[in-house]
Amino acid sequence: MRALIKHEDGSVGLGERLPRPLEPGLVRVAVTATGVCGTDLHIAADEYASEPPVTMGHEISGRVVEVGSADDAAWVGAHVVCETYFTTCGTCDPCRDTRRNLCRNRRSLGSFEDGGFAETVVVPVVNLHRLPEGVDPLDAFLAEPLACVAQCMLDPAVVQPGDRVLVSGPGAVGLLAAQVARAAGGVVTVSGLPQDAARLAVATSFGVATTTTPEKAAWDVVIECAGAAPAVVQAFECAAPGGRVVQVGIVGREVSLPYDLMLYRELVVSSGFASTARSWRRALALLEAGQVRFEGIVTHRLPLSQWEQAFALVGSLEAIKVAIIPG
Repeated sequence: MRALIKHEDGSVGLGERLPRPLEPGLVRVAVTATGVCGTDLHIAADEYASEPPVTMGHEISGRVVEVGSADDAAWVGAHVVCETYFTTCGTCDPCRDTRRNLCRNRRSLGSFEDGGFAETVVVPVVNLHRLPEGVDPLDAFLAEPLACVAQCMLDPAVVQPGDRVLVSGPGAVGLLAAQVARAAGGVVTVSGLPQDAARLAVATSFGVATTTTPEKAAWDVVIECAGAAPAVVQAFECAAPGGRVVQVGIVGREVSLPYDLMLYRELVVSSGFASTARSWRRALALLEAGQVRFEGIVTHRLPLSQWEQAFALVGSLEAIKVAIIPG
């Protein structure tokens, strides 16, 4: 089948991949949509670990079309989203502590195992989650970045009712983080650049305030979602004494920080890597309760043949979130 492949020579391009055979415990999902994540760009640029040749793409929504065991027949036809870890070792301390996102031997979709930039993808049945009612299957892949946001913000909770919360970066992750912060009781403002007007308008549609000039040392919690060095520095500068800085965005390179601000203001700095089964449960509960919405976040849906255009749109002013529709 046609797939977008990270090749052994470091290049990325369309090619043919044989569908993976099914075994008990695995299911085949016909891909509805796969989001283009900043991590995909990091993989393409050799800034994030991968094991080529491998089909890229890990933000996946689809429909189960085949199962490897009759015990899993109830999944056939279900519209699903899925966790991204294909396997972890199961024996290391993080795995035994139910933190398999930190397993050093994890093999994830799109980087070490074939992912969702193809017509079908094979995933473990234990990774499946049924799509909540009312969520558009074409937007549903956003459940994966939402689960990552939940991992950074809800385990443990970083926002308390009444907290003044600044979300830095009005991209897809920032728009999701703003809604999670509001659901936690925060008084939320999303910050961006003047050229982010269209993105900030989407934040306004979700009922949160926006700014292009965030006040320094004024925020109980700053959630950094831009993944850009200047935004990271600004996050430290904007945190109030006794406040917290939460890293959600990935920069992909070293950043020089005003490190002493942690001491002078007694700041707490935290983050979360990828997602866990618990953060997925929290993310889906927010969707089911209507506390997080996806409308307006996906701005471009392109066929697999236009993957280069899709990648180029990521981070551009004309796009918020880009999806590839493999079928």
